[in-house]
Amino acid sequence: MKYAFSNEQMRRADAAAIAAGTPSLALMERAGAELARAVADAMERKGISDVVFVCGGGNNGGDGFAAARLLDEAGEDVSVLCLAEKFSDDCEAMRRQYRGEVLGRIPRRRFGIVVDCLFGTGLSRPIERENRALVEFINSGAYVIACDIPSGLMECGIASETCVRADETVTMGQGKLALIMADGIDCAGKVTVADIGIHAQEAGVEVWEASDVKKLFPARRSNSHKGSYGAACILAGGAYSGAAFLAAGACLKSGAGYTKLCVTPQLFPYAVGKLPAVILKETKSIDGDILAADCIAAGMGSGVSEPLYVHIAELLGMYTGTLILDADALNTLAAYGTEVLEKKMCRVILTPHPKEFARLVGKSVGEILADAVHEAKSFAQRFGATVILKNNRSVITDGVRVAVNPTGSAALAKGGSGDVLSGLLAGTCARGIAPFDAACAASWLLGRAGEIAAERLGEYSVDSADVISCIPEAIRTLA
Repeated sequence: MKYAFSNEQMRRADAAAIAAGTPSLALMERAGAELARAVADAMERKGISDVVFVCGGGNNGGDGFAAARLLDEAGEDVSVLCLAEKFSDDCEAMRRQYRGEVLGRIPRRRFGIVVDCLFGTGLSRPIERENRALVEFINSGAYVIACDIPSGLMECGIASETCVRADETVTMGQGKLALIMADGIDCAGKVTVADIGIHAQEAGVEVWEASDVKKLFPARRSNSHKGSYGAACILAGGAYSGAAFLAAGACLKSGAGYTKLCVTPQLFPYAVGKLPAVILKETKSIDGDILAADCIAAGMGSGVSEPLYVHIAELLGMYTGTLILDADALNTLAAYGTEVLEKKMCRVILTPHPKEFARLVGKSVGEILADAVHEAKSFAQRFGATVILKNNRSVITDGVRVAVNPTGSAALAKGGSGDVLSGLLAGTCARGIAPFDAACAASWLLGRAGEIAAERLGEYSVDSADVISCIPEAIRTLA
């Protein structure tokens, strides 16, 4: 398992390393050496002979001056572009040691490689007008390497209107949260973590790998039967039939022993024979047969209504397994009140996308995305639930642990992907896996299945049925 850290956590780690006896200039020299190594490697790989470092006046600029000095001393064609008027003490020290060319205005000349050392993690607001021209120069077509974090990329991976778009990023110390979330995926390019002797002592955000998911999908015992692997119930459909079928179809591929699909009388005739391996049940109310399931997933395609709210309240008050609330179950809670979550008898997993989550907490989507980890964690703590805040890199939390799912493809940016996740998650939970672990595993597998489908069909043409068909291969690759 890997971990990612906030900018503030890494600043505290940096301060701790200095307090423990490592001089700040020594850390900057190490960072400069790692950056110089990455630039030299890119020059060799790309057959490029010239490079310009765009340096600010803070410590990110100091890293750039250090790297530029090392490459200049090695005989490379190096320039530095710096328009800063004020410098931090360490940046000033590195600037004085650099003896190569320093450009005082943006050149017309085009360089093969441009290295972004403007701000890094030192920026907490959108880039101001006087620096926009520098970002435009960085993004003007050269191969771009960012030092630590692309300038203009905010804490939770949201890009400012003006933001560096790097081909690769060399980040110092440990992985940064901003690089693996939201716009960070597109802005950072290939990410390399450079060990310079700074290690956060606080808990980081978990980034699950295949080996972590594999532990939850061990080889099945020969002496086992369908009852050994749990029963999942999909309580969905009504307003829309497709969501129910997608969730049930994904559940069938999850490894659960039983998949039961419970639908309204109106939908029942259309569901007959649709998925022969599913146990199909017509239902008007919450009964003992439904409550006997190890996991229930509810709300997909159900429509927002007061009767659904009553059913959710009944499940929360009577059920003792794991309850997944998705789609219209979430919208119904937002419309009629989330206080019923406080009276739950069961383990609860909520799977909102940003707009659904914004409705639940009464904030804007922008406010949610600006601090997705904090918002999801706070909600999970308040209600004692597990939350999957879905996005291109979903945030998963039970209020204590936090993970960001690293898999996925833009092919999943289509209706139905959330229904597939709910079904896959229901089947995973039904096997007795704890909600947080099941949420991480199901999110990872959905993302991997989406990647496989995109590799086969291209991102534009993948639909949710294609993703379901790739779940077996995603699971099989774990072996």
